[in-house]
Amino acid sequence: MIAVVIPCFRVRDHVIAVIGRIGPEVQKIYCVDDCCPEQSGDYISQNSKDPRIHVLKHARQQGVGGAMVTGYRKALADNAKIVVKLDGDGQMDPSYIPILINSITTGHADYTKGNRFYNIEDLKQMPSIRLFGNAILSFFSKISTGYWDIFDPTNGFTAIDAKVLAMLPLDKISRDYFYESDILFRLNTIRAVVTDVPMKAIYGNESSQLKILRVIPQFLKKHTINFVKRTFYIHFLRSFDLASLYLITGVPMFLFGLSYGIFRWTQGIQNGVPATAGTVMLAGLPFLLGIQFIVDFFHYDMQNVPRQSIHTRM
Repeated sequence: MIAVVIPCFRVRDHVIAVIGRIGPEVQKIYCVDDCCPEQSGDYISQNSKDPRIHVLKHARQQGVGGAMVTGYRKALADNAKIVVKLDGDGQMDPSYIPILINSITTGHADYTKGNRFYNIEDLKQMPSIRLFGNAILSFFSKISTGYWDIFDPTNGFTAIDAKVLAMLPLDKISRDYFYESDILFRLNTIRAVVTDVPMKAIYGNESSQLKILRVIPQFLKKHTINFVKRTFYIHFLRSFDLASLYLITGVPMFLFGLSYGIFRWTQGIQNGVPATAGTVMLAGLPFLLGIQFIVDFFHYDMQNVPRQSIHTRM
């Protein structure tokens, strides 16, 4: 069974049309009213006769991540095989659902997501502020999640195999707009395969709830935390590999070279005595070697992207 989860918050003007474009490949549609001030859930119940619809309501707003967790849990309880996330604001074309789930049904991926940046010509219609913000967020996401070969992390058009979904700690997934990036981090910790699906974005008169420039600082903090967690889980807790050696060697050398160099440089300015060649080497060599080892760590990490889907082995 293919299920679709639609988080509903201020999407009343578009959600009925979105539901109407969902094809017969989908058996159930969960519309999660996230305490919407427009009462989206009631509006859907009154204006759509689609028998596949199940309206779920939150007594208080939990954010898009919270709405998805509610929908995911209901889909798992109903024995769904694949669960698709589809926004109700009309920016995602439901006709892409068969393409989105294809890599999962064929065993090539555990989780698929849309990528609006694949076709260069399509970028012309994307607002410049979104283009700039998404490029920055994509770079942060690559570092924190370990999926170096994907882009457009804030794209919420996704599909996941239910067996893989059941492995995720849903109670720990971020409830706000960091949800898309946080679930990628969680997927890497279980070594799930993630692939991008090229698709066009649709921009009309809808208003995006995600303000890119406003969330970049808070996203950066969360990405940093997830990077530290992922590095510990993958390269130290579960195994000890070359990346581990590069990191525990490179970081101390880099920090020593940097701090010692700054100390001796400051001391030389205060005393009016230039540093000797030996002092420069003592600071410069570990600094440069530290940088090289850190670069080697990221090179190893880039080659360590999961390649074999896990749901086909269950």
